[in-house]
Amino acid sequence: MKPCFQYGGMAVIEGVMMRGPENAAVAVRKPNGEIELEKEPVSSIASRYPFLKWPFIRGTFVLIDSMALGIRMLNKSANMSMEEEEEELTPMEMLVTGLLAFALAILLFVILPTAAVHFTQAWLGGVVAQNLVEGILRIAFFLLYVYAISRMDEIERVFMYHGAEHKSILTFESGEELTVENARRHSTRHPRCGTSFLLIVMILSILVFVFLGEGTLFYRIWSRLAVLPIIAGLGYEFIKFSGRFYQNRWAGWIIAPGLWLQGLTTREPDDTQLEVALTALKAVLAAEDQPVVMDEALIPLGATH
Repeated sequence: MKPCFQYGGMAVIEGVMMRGPENAAVAVRKPNGEIELEKEPVSSIASRYPFLKWPFIRGTFVLIDSMALGIRMLNKSANMSMEEEEEELTPMEMLVTGLLAFALAILLFVILPTAAVHFTQAWLGGVVAQNLVEGILRIAFFLLYVYAISRMDEIERVFMYHGAEHKSILTFESGEELTVENARRHSTRHPRCGTSFLLIVMILSILVFVFLGEGTLFYRIWSRLAVLPIIAGLGYEFIKFSGRFYQNRWAGWIIAPGLWLQGLTTREPDDTQLEVALTALKAVLAAEDQPVVMDEALIPLGATH
């Protein structure tokens, strides 16, 4: 069975968020061991403005929409995973945390690589060589950042839930019953993962930034920020294309670097984490009356509840 909509999700604090075309669900393992589940309808601006679904345009708006939902679900999971006596995060605290994370990303992956190349351009040669070095630095900073945060126990668990999310999606896309036993057999790596998307964006940026030429440091920084939506759109189309044909041998070579990189951002989950991810996925499918394979027959998942 190949679902028309490409279901996906993300790891959150002690849980997993799954999203369908009209609904999202987040499941979190609470400190007492119980799974708390929350569902909510989702709507995209593209549903009101069909041109936002056009190829090479849709990627930017999908990215913005996904980021907004992801931040909201991360904040929700943070409050859900707290002990009952702990004080929940306020909206202002959540906003400040999100802004700081965004500022850190801009600093590490845009400003620092661009500034390093700008001040050493006399030794690097032409604009092609400069952008190649800048791209290599950007990827190196990203790898170092991922490695550094992976040493934290909390992030290690997030990476395990990331693996559980991938295993659950692959189980569904394989047409298998959504059980822990089935999910356990699948890979922690998925061709449509956001990690692969980030790598594609960084590689595409090397090619696109060549056309921006040289200039002052200020010009270099703002011009790169300005064309990021274009690069995101190109990257989205690449991920959609490769994700559709990832089982073909020729596509395997294309997606291999992204799958390799996921080795840094995913970990093998335990059965309790797989249970959480499957709970979130089942909730989304049930809300949208999606059929799944159960005992070798197609039935609506909602009928099992």
